[in-house]
Amino acid sequence: MELFATPETRAEYHPGGSIVLTSGLPLGQVAENMAVPFRAGARDHPDRLLVAERDGDGWRHVTWGEAGRLVEGLAQTLIDRNAAGRPVMILSGNSVEHLLLTLACFTVGSPAVPVSTAYSLLDPALVKLRAMTALVKPAVVFADDPAAYAGALDVVGAEAIAGREELHRWARTTPTPAVAERAALVGPDTVAKILFTSGSTGLPKGVVTTHRMLCSNQTMLRRIWPFLTDEPPVMLDWLPWSHTFGGNHNLGLALANGGSLYIDDGRPGPEPVKRTVRNLAEVRPTVYFNVPAGYASLLPHLESDREFAEAFFSRMRFVFFAAAALPQRVWDGIAKVAASVGAQATMTTSWGATETAPAATSAYYPSGRSDCIGVPLPGVSIKLAPVGPKLEIRVKGPSVTPGYFENPGKTREAFDDDGYYRTGDAVRLVEENEPGKGLVFDGRINEDFKLSSGTWVSVGTLRPALLSACDGLLTDAVLSGHDRDCIGALVWLNQAKAQTLADGDAPAEAAAVRDALADALRRLNGDGAGSSRRIARILILDEAASLAHGEITDKGYINQRAVLDRRTTLVELLHTEPTAPAVILPSSI
Repeated sequence: MELFATPETRAEYHPGGSIVLTSGLPLGQVAENMAVPFRAGARDHPDRLLVAERDGDGWRHVTWGEAGRLVEGLAQTLIDRNAAGRPVMILSGNSVEHLLLTLACFTVGSPAVPVSTAYSLLDPALVKLRAMTALVKPAVVFADDPAAYAGALDVVGAEAIAGREELHRWARTTPTPAVAERAALVGPDTVAKILFTSGSTGLPKGVVTTHRMLCSNQTMLRRIWPFLTDEPPVMLDWLPWSHTFGGNHNLGLALANGGSLYIDDGRPGPEPVKRTVRNLAEVRPTVYFNVPAGYASLLPHLESDREFAEAFFSRMRFVFFAAAALPQRVWDGIAKVAASVGAQATMTTSWGATETAPAATSAYYPSGRSDCIGVPLPGVSIKLAPVGPKLEIRVKGPSVTPGYFENPGKTREAFDDDGYYRTGDAVRLVEENEPGKGLVFDGRINEDFKLSSGTWVSVGTLRPALLSACDGLLTDAVLSGHDRDCIGALVWLNQAKAQTLADGDAPAEAAAVRDALADALRRLNGDGAGSSRRIARILILDEAASLAHGEITDKGYINQRAVLDRRTTLVELLHTEPTAPAVILPSSI
């Protein structure tokens, strides 16, 4: 079966400059709730692998049929404890037990509330966790490691399932007809999850995520990726289920299509990615999802190890990224490796938000460029609304949230007069008069800034350009220059690559590393680049981005504003005149 459907994009141009884009492809039938495909899968293919996680040198496997039996017991226990229909908070990372409890919540209509581990383990004061608990008032809280989460369990105060053994004791409860009766009451508007946004600029907001949102979004994906109908996906994924990319998009793809999901114990980064490499070589997934930081960590292994590259691409249908902009250098590098081993796997992406379940657009056609986020999915209406010098992308459709939990004020602010969700992201058309060519991500509107000259700087386009110009020497960067004369960049080195240049010296101080960055700035700025495209100076950061302080998310996405607010002293040093010795300037020709 074909990998991608054929896109049909329609455009309406409205007074005031707004453009509304829709898909001509019909959405089709949508499941009533996410328990429906799971219960059907447990019945129809009970021996197929549903989920696996690392257990020493091997894997711990749970089949669809095993999961079905365990979930029935958990669902009965939630009913017995008067927790059906009430929030269930999950403090743990991705695990078999996390999935089983989520599926039990889906079955009895309890909103699952997966919480980022950062809020429980990295914040000594547990400020955000306290706020979340006060908001949702969970009936039950699960922590798979009682010792690690002891402080968090003291804060939440609800009945706790303390540990995996306790959860499995609950799962051994004999189900009664009450489970099926309760499942029959779960409808499209039942709340499936409450997902919290990062809260980097304040306390997190709880995004109401209904079964309609999740089910319609998965139907949209199956509509544009028709091969899923005949080919249940085999996946390896590390992305946290407390976020929409990992927990809704990826996990949902396995559940909705009878797939198999291996939980990756690796992460982006020089050392953790080695576990991902090992796991990928064993699993050989058919589709692969990651964030740009993950692909940047993975690319050197693909380039240097042909055997691994052949294993990675052996069954691969497509390689997918989202959550942040991917430098074109990384895109091109992955495509080159694929070609070198004779693979046909396509590189693709989409765009969305927690509030859109998440996918709203997708590049389900060859684009050749890493910044193209594609066209609207079937059933979604996209409005491009002028905001200052940019077009904000706004979304309406069955996959869009009805609002924020117990927060009517923020809910009203989130939607425009036509009922479109305001995302805060900017886009532009690839071709002004050809909307079918797709959209290009143009940064976060609130991340952009003006120089003292009044010129706007587009962070979302300039940052990837800097990373590409540095040819893998940087892992990430934050741009500064608000109300200043020039643009500066606070950057993090790729330590492995920098060390090869440093020849034994400290990489941040090595002349060869500084010279390479200076040369990259010269190439980036080029001849005739305007002030909004010229990065005048760089300062290397020694301290990693802080998850606890909101500088980086669990997915590896850098929050520009949080970094700038926390490191004001370094921003001042970067822009001080005369230039400080630590600051790197473009090299001369």
